[in-house]
Amino acid sequence: MISTRGRYALRVLIDLAENDNGNYIPLKDIAERQEISKKYLEIIVKDLVTHKLLSGASGKGGGYKLVRKPEEYSVGEVLELMEGTLCPVACLADPEYECSRKDHCLTLPMWTEFDTMVHDFFNSRTLEDLIHPKKASGKPKAPKKS
Repeated sequence: MISTRGRYALRVLIDLAENDNGNYIPLKDIAERQEISKKYLEIIVKDLVTHKLLSGASGKGGGYKLVRKPEEYSVGEVLELMEGTLCPVACLADPEYECSRKDHCLTLPMWTEFDTMVHDFFNSRTLEDLIHPKKASGKPKAPKKS
């Protein structure tokens, strides 16, 4: 299950993209528009700034803004940052994990296929796709890595 951290991070990024006027946007404005506690959003935006998905400025005229274009942020990138791995089982989540059943596990192919589907699904969608879903014709393209 995707937690509020992941869902709210996407909402913050979408809000910043939709309200981009070239200036930093105060967190209180985002919190009001999204009806999310400012205190909770402070924790979320701190992670987004630390991992360089946002830039932040304090003081008068301060707030947050995107560091890339909306089409350059994949949903998967944001969710994995906020949630950690989205892998369904430990043996896929950690390459160092040693499973004694790996060579004869009858369920591993299923988990691998499911993991690939989830990964491909979220990484093929961008903030731009969420903002303008009708623009996307068919399956959206993965964003370019900067």
